[in-house]
Amino acid sequence: MLPPTPLSERFRRKLVERVRGVFNDVQSGQQPVPPSDEALFERDSPIRMVHADIVAMMVGGIRGLLLQMLHPHALQGVLDHSNFRSDMHGRLRRTARFIAVTTFGHRDDAQAAIERVNRIHAAVGGVLPDGRPYSATDPRVLAWVHVAEATSFLAAYLRHVRPDMPGSEQDEYYRQFATIAHALGADPVPTDRSEAEAIFHELRRDLATSPAAREIADLVLNQRPPGAPPAVQALLGAEAVALVPPFARSMLGLERPGLAGIPVRAATWGMGQTLRWAFRQN
Repeated sequence: MLPPTPLSERFRRKLVERVRGVFNDVQSGQQPVPPSDEALFERDSPIRMVHADIVAMMVGGIRGLLLQMLHPHALQGVLDHSNFRSDMHGRLRRTARFIAVTTFGHRDDAQAAIERVNRIHAAVGGVLPDGRPYSATDPRVLAWVHVAEATSFLAAYLRHVRPDMPGSEQDEYYRQFATIAHALGADPVPTDRSEAEAIFHELRRDLATSPAAREIADLVLNQRPPGAPPAVQALLGAEAVALVPPFARSMLGLERPGLAGIPVRAATWGMGQTLRWAFRQN
């Protein structure tokens, strides 16, 4: 007869199961992406370390979405071709799975995922409220979507996981992530920190505030995914807003957390430690 499972191990397994349920469509039998030794990137390389941390990716993902919605073309594509309002969680889950497959999955699966997204983008287009056409294949729009994601994931990782990450590894992160961005048709694409800062500054000129952008920002911050505790959603959202650049917070009508942000950051750090323990990443 096997000895009973320790309480801590039962808690760990339950926590892992719950988190996986948030990121995978368990009702349809979807399983987490298994890490492959034949992925696009080597094990323990910067992109795999950054994209492996759940809390940093969630905080960074929210920050990235808030920034992306300030681009009129990206925003209109979401409004015209997405069920974001009714199924925000489904859209976020699909984005997270794309990141997981292209970072950790077998290179053939990664390439198939990229080709699938390119086919979807080819069918996304329309007209902006001011009469200008837009297309999801526009290299400059894709560049903003990418740089918003990349800077956000790395900023959250530096804040919550590894603030002493060497600059050379940060540059390598951008170089690795550029592989995916180029395959999706983005241009320009940063390959190091200085390029990321320069491109981010250049593409800021394309952004604009709007009631629709603020509405989507409110949905991102306040629409809770099924199964996610309200306190967790609030923590992640507050941390993401704290990392959003001041100009973007102003455009979205958001306020940076003041002194109340200190315990929020501490609680988010603690949550990250717990999840890394649960997934045996410590």
